[in-house]
Amino acid sequence: MSIDTSENQSSNPSAKDVSSHLSSLIDARLTRRGVLGGLAGAYGLAVTACQSESESESQSEAETDLTFDLSEFSDSTFDFKEISRGIDETHHISDGHQADILLRWGDPLFDDSPEFDPYAQTAEAQRKQFGYNNDFVGFIPLSEGRGLLCVNHEYTSTNLMLPEFDEDKGVTREESLVELAAHGGSIVEIVQNPNGQWRPVIGSKYNRRITGNTTPMEVSGPAVGHKRLQTKEDPSGRFVAGTLNNCAGGITPWGTYLMAEENFNGCFIGDLPDGHPEKENHTRYGVPAGWYDWGRYFDRYDISKSPNEPNRYGWIVEVDPMEPTSRPKKRTALGRFKHEGAETVIAPDGRLAIYMGDDQRFDYLYKFVSNQKVDLTNRAANSDLLDDGILYVAKFFEKGVLEWIALTYGQGPLTAENGFNSQAEVMIEARRAGDLLEATPMDRPEDVEPDPKTGRVWVMLTNNSRRKSGEVNPANPRAKNVSGHIIEITEPNGDFTSTVSEWDIIVRCGDPKDRSTTWNPNTSENGWFGSPDNCALDVNGRLWIATDGNDRTGAADGLWALDTDGSARGTGKAFFRVPIGAELCGPRFTDDGETLFLAVQHPGDGNDASFENPTTRWPDFKDNMPPRPAVMAIRNINGKIVGSG
Repeated sequence: MSIDTSENQSSNPSAKDVSSHLSSLIDARLTRRGVLGGLAGAYGLAVTACQSESESESQSEAETDLTFDLSEFSDSTFDFKEISRGIDETHHISDGHQADILLRWGDPLFDDSPEFDPYAQTAEAQRKQFGYNNDFVGFIPLSEGRGLLCVNHEYTSTNLMLPEFDEDKGVTREESLVELAAHGGSIVEIVQNPNGQWRPVIGSKYNRRITGNTTPMEVSGPAVGHKRLQTKEDPSGRFVAGTLNNCAGGITPWGTYLMAEENFNGCFIGDLPDGHPEKENHTRYGVPAGWYDWGRYFDRYDISKSPNEPNRYGWIVEVDPMEPTSRPKKRTALGRFKHEGAETVIAPDGRLAIYMGDDQRFDYLYKFVSNQKVDLTNRAANSDLLDDGILYVAKFFEKGVLEWIALTYGQGPLTAENGFNSQAEVMIEARRAGDLLEATPMDRPEDVEPDPKTGRVWVMLTNNSRRKSGEVNPANPRAKNVSGHIIEITEPNGDFTSTVSEWDIIVRCGDPKDRSTTWNPNTSENGWFGSPDNCALDVNGRLWIATDGNDRTGAADGLWALDTDGSARGTGKAFFRVPIGAELCGPRFTDDGETLFLAVQHPGDGNDASFENPTTRWPDFKDNMPPRPAVMAIRNINGKIVGSG
């Protein structure tokens, strides 16, 4: 994921003080902790004791001096051979596994798709080819050995993508259209050959490119038609052409594809005068960041000419892959922020919960709960399920308790007195609503993965080097948190609709030589990592972590297995690493666990990297071919599940 340099400037408290209605829950949690027995329980308490307190790195030194040699008791469920740390021009994977290139930027998707020519790119060609910088990967099975791959294209690396790009002059109008066509997403049918390898089905009736500026979309939910979404191009406020900066996402239980719009602020240029009705709102979202020159050619990306246009981005977009001509819908009941992921789970009462991070320094963790139940016997009955529900924001307390606070118009501070005149405006300004509700400012909450079998939820906190010692809070206990951490939330009795939950920090990431980290002592010199980003659960419920920024530690980004239970809890193990300049995104297992799809994003990037001089030419390694973001299919060569030795 690309990182935005802006941040939440609100001064929400660190949530040390617990309201009276939570006191009994905390007492119950402490009682539960007190009866834990055995070696695993003792180890877990030794770690969480220092994780749950709000302290700076230096304050945690004495606690993390305590180490235990648990190697003879280790019960790790991962038995693959670990790869070494390092960084070079290609990818590396654990012995016994095969990594195949499945789809690359520019690959044809349709019968009339032109062959990829990086020196003669056009928007028309790109709309028929696999897009750029693949991020989220979803898989929807159709039959044995056949399914639909749903892939987000988050952003374009202009310096690596365009052969005639001049940084001083900026992109041309034609180059802008190519970039916009490369954004969005791709839906591609894939099939498995008799030898187990996957390949795309060119020309499949399901294949589809969703673009940044041409795919017709509907607005649905509380903000549909609101005046703050109305523009010259769409005076109704009901339709948007395209979706942008799609980062992580999700697949619903009924088989639709959720695209999360993240750093949309980078798509806009221009300015608004002080006192303009949208000035404060845009500032809170970092608009305009001006990463792209599109506003020079198209008024909709210049806020001085189209001040409402940014309000039409920052949503979750639902797409029906089974109906290639259907219009995607921007589901405004899920709130507007820099969405990172939208992973779903059915609660015991049949309702749907969706967990989402707002990937920004000092921003918040959210959960949406539908009002209606999921109907797995009638797919059409779920068509508008995401328009009706409650969006919650997380407030973390000491002693391992968190409260989910509803973003509901008319409740608490979300009233006209504070500038909210409807539920639509609460959703449009979800960040400001979170500020007023005193949600806990987090260290870049990214992917959030619920486990339906255990009631646990895994939250990736990537990093936050700007947190000062006076700004630490129970859930973000390190100042200058350059390496991030991972939180485990436990929903009571597996009830994902609960408004009160428990939490722990399973690991503070980074070099174990830094005494503020909390790795299990069994973690090898290759098994630790920094900047956790995406995550996935395999068929056995084991946790896998992809990183974005591990190169700051001197080694490439990649995929690590992480034990979450027993005496091995908190042990990392290196499985895959990407080529230089890349980050790893979108880990996704097939239901049988025998294939793992991975997205390698922006290979070849780095200081002074360019189309002519990238840091690698992965995956083609041809002098006339630039580096190409790609999706890979990982298999165990012995026919076992991925991650087996």
